[in-house]
Amino acid sequence: MSNAQKSDPNRPLRRGWTTGACATAATKAALTKLWGDVWTDDVQITLPRGETPVFTLATTGSGVDWAEAAIIKDAGDDPDVTHGALISARVEPSDGAVVFAAGTGVGIVTKPGLPIAVGEAAINPVPRAMMDEVVAALASEFGKTPDIKITISVQNGAQLAEKTWNPRLGIVGGLSILGTTGIVRPFSCAAWIASIHRGVDVARAEGLDHVAGCTGATSERVVQSLYNLPEQAMLDMGDFAGGLLKYLRKHPVKRVTIGGGIGKICKLSQGAIDLHSGRSQVDFGQIAQWLGDARMSDMNTALQVYENKGRMFADIVAQKALIQVEQLLKDCGTRADIVVIDRKGNILSRAGDV
Repeated sequence: MSNAQKSDPNRPLRRGWTTGACATAATKAALTKLWGDVWTDDVQITLPRGETPVFTLATTGSGVDWAEAAIIKDAGDDPDVTHGALISARVEPSDGAVVFAAGTGVGIVTKPGLPIAVGEAAINPVPRAMMDEVVAALASEFGKTPDIKITISVQNGAQLAEKTWNPRLGIVGGLSILGTTGIVRPFSCAAWIASIHRGVDVARAEGLDHVAGCTGATSERVVQSLYNLPEQAMLDMGDFAGGLLKYLRKHPVKRVTIGGGIGKICKLSQGAIDLHSGRSQVDFGQIAQWLGDARMSDMNTALQVYENKGRMFADIVAQKALIQVEQLLKDCGTRADIVVIDRKGNILSRAGDV
């Protein structure tokens, strides 16, 4: 929490930018130098939801057929381990298409079950897509062929990664470049849960009989479209499933949908009510018991289990998550259902009042 937040606890928390957004901005600056032979003090990018933040360059460098720019990550009022980290992008010609590489401080994927293949730089799909779009746009602007190698580095990234779950996930050598929206929403348990409660209050005041709590932007989009729900029905649950469901128990509505990726919903199915990766983890031994397959205890992620077992596993997760949700709601009269999705927004399973 920032000093400003400590001095004024009622001040709205300041949002920040993901490592993926910073890497994209650095890539745009470096490419503008490589292809346009110009440096700018600031660089603007477009995020997946249309926001257009401006980033200030911290360092720059260039030579024959290469350019590199770096940005200091601002995570806002979120106590992110990467807040203040120097994130750089080096661009140079490739043998074809856009190639991503891990520089110093960025990890390499060594285990299956993640959205990036084994052996690849730990740069997640959305940041890759953002950088792909920047390359395509600038190639068109400068009349270049979009054959570029992008190497992302994070200063002291290997040390910072030791404070994350990357080593357990098999990401070695540094951090992951993350982000689905480009925005870091400030993490304050009390403030976030209070905002969830106010969302329930508003929904009830407007007479809504169906609300939804989702773990992220993709699941929110899927659930809202699935049930054609208004914006006021979409409660910003995030990781705080317990904060939402316990409040609904005392302030019920007719129906609640809980949506999320298979990893987060799997943790809910195992009894976790705070789904943050730093405070709860998937129990693969329990999954092995559910499936009657001891091999599953050696899996790396819930997604990897799904890739091995398919719909059967997703159905088990959805059904067991529904049981946990109903136990938290008790006899308040709120009907519940579960929607489990993959990273692309495909529905893997549903359970409950569907």
